[in-house]
Amino acid sequence: MSIEDKIKATAKDVEGKLQSAAGEVTGDEQMKVEGEAKQLQADAMHAAAELKEKAQNLVDKLKHAATDAIDQVKDKLD
Repeated sequence: MSIEDKIKATAKDVEGKLQSAAGEVTGDEQMKVEGEAKQLQADAMHAAAELKEKAQNLVDKLKHAATDAIDQVKDKLD
């Protein structure tokens, strides 16, 4: 997860918590629910960023494995 993705997700989470708390204090149910929705959106943003990072790590491992395999074949041909 990039720092930028973490900051965006954390900011969305904080925004949601503040909005939800304000809705709770003022008795505004819609504001509270919208804040909770933003918190769920932040959770999804965190999950998506983590998935992106894991996918990139997998791609890097596959590239490394392919490079190693090609080097082994070259060594056998020499």
